[in-house]
Amino acid sequence: MDELARRTPSDGVAEVVSVDDIEWDIDTDVLVAGGGGTGLVAALAASEDPGVRVTVLEKAPECGGNTSLSTGMIPAAGTRLQREAGIEETPADMARDILEKNDYEADEERVRYLCEESTNLIHWLVDDWDVTLHIVDDFKYPKHSEYRMHAPAGRNGENLVAELVDRVEATPNIELLTNAPVKQLIADDGAVRGVVAGLGHDEAIEAEKVILATDGFAGNREMVTDYCEADIERALYFGADGNTGDGVRFGAELGGELACMDAYQGHATVASQTGMLSTYAVTMNGGILVNQDGERFGDESAGYSEFAISVLKQPGGQAIQLFDERIFERLRGQFEDFDEAIEQGTYHSADSVADLAERLGADGERAAETVADYNEAAAAGEPDEVGRVDGANPLEAPFYGTKVTGALFHTQGGLVVDEDGRVLRTDGSIVENLYAGGGTACGISGHGAGGYLSGNGLTTALGYGRLAGIHARESLD
Repeated sequence: MDELARRTPSDGVAEVVSVDDIEWDIDTDVLVAGGGGTGLVAALAASEDPGVRVTVLEKAPECGGNTSLSTGMIPAAGTRLQREAGIEETPADMARDILEKNDYEADEERVRYLCEESTNLIHWLVDDWDVTLHIVDDFKYPKHSEYRMHAPAGRNGENLVAELVDRVEATPNIELLTNAPVKQLIADDGAVRGVVAGLGHDEAIEAEKVILATDGFAGNREMVTDYCEADIERALYFGADGNTGDGVRFGAELGGELACMDAYQGHATVASQTGMLSTYAVTMNGGILVNQDGERFGDESAGYSEFAISVLKQPGGQAIQLFDERIFERLRGQFEDFDEAIEQGTYHSADSVADLAERLGADGERAAETVADYNEAAAAGEPDEVGRVDGANPLEAPFYGTKVTGALFHTQGGLVVDEDGRVLRTDGSIVENLYAGGGTACGISGHGAGGYLSGNGLTTALGYGRLAGIHARESLD
């Protein structure tokens, strides 16, 4: 067991308290710690027996977590929505893309199972809970071999969360409380019996099943320093405030195994001047990045997670994202985040690359030469100076751009779980009555930043959330 996971918090309060040391205040059947994508989906899945009481506790004032900060795009293979769009693929195709991206360092069995269940997840959300999703078929994120992103309205995670919250609040046997942090687990001889939660004052809540959906630890600088590579320590943190590793530590204190704790998702294009995310759809439609010398420094299509480190290694930890009016108009009205970035004055434009680059603090003459070289290779359909082919398209005036930096979005390592989301110990036994999903569970991205394939976060968040909720409901005494 990693030593960090066993540390007592700085306030001196243990992560787990014995059932012998508490008196119960209230009780429920299924207690969900966290109201992000994992927790909301878990609650819906657990509630499908109307006799099951489900309680969701979210420590922030509002639900959402990292799901609300994402595009809300859920990858899935073999769905009805794909077939209706003329797309034929299998879960095995999706699993192959994920595993190839992380060099087969992730648990292959878990990857394949989550990909198989992705079909059921989408149909369940759309058919059983009337969640709005559509196929994204106008661009692919790096290393996706097929159009498999199922997006909410506006391609915005806030809209997905809003619909999930509406469904939760409309379900009579679910109670949702915000400003209600889970502070400790309560256990009896290693089996979870409930939680201590801050409901104005601390209360002991007895629960037959507890689902940890508190996300990862990217907002805990100490844990990031101890587990992740040094380059990402100084990156802008762009995730939810609540991602402080609570659930990871809770489960580890009960002997839960930790894996891939160095894994995380970075992002290469957060606008430095406005703090807005500049969607990577800009890049995958043909945009490029140059440093202050006007030179490219890698293949942008390799993936936005690992390319965050490439950006951070440039002078000042910044780069210039360059694109053109074709891309600007294609994305406007498609991504709410892009529209908001426009409204905030994120992008500058000019009739020449040189003028635009100079305005953004880069060598204009060299940047113009760089774009000319890129355009020549893209027009010929050949690899350019950095080896890029995917998504390459010649850029034409007028040009657009913004200064960007690399950011840390969320961690991908955590508690090892089985196919039902149950937390496992190092010997393979289960921590009785305890589940985990999303950033609290070990993800499917292998190690470091480079194993992350776009959508991996929501695959484990919503995938494990649904599976944990189903199993918790079906296994109640």
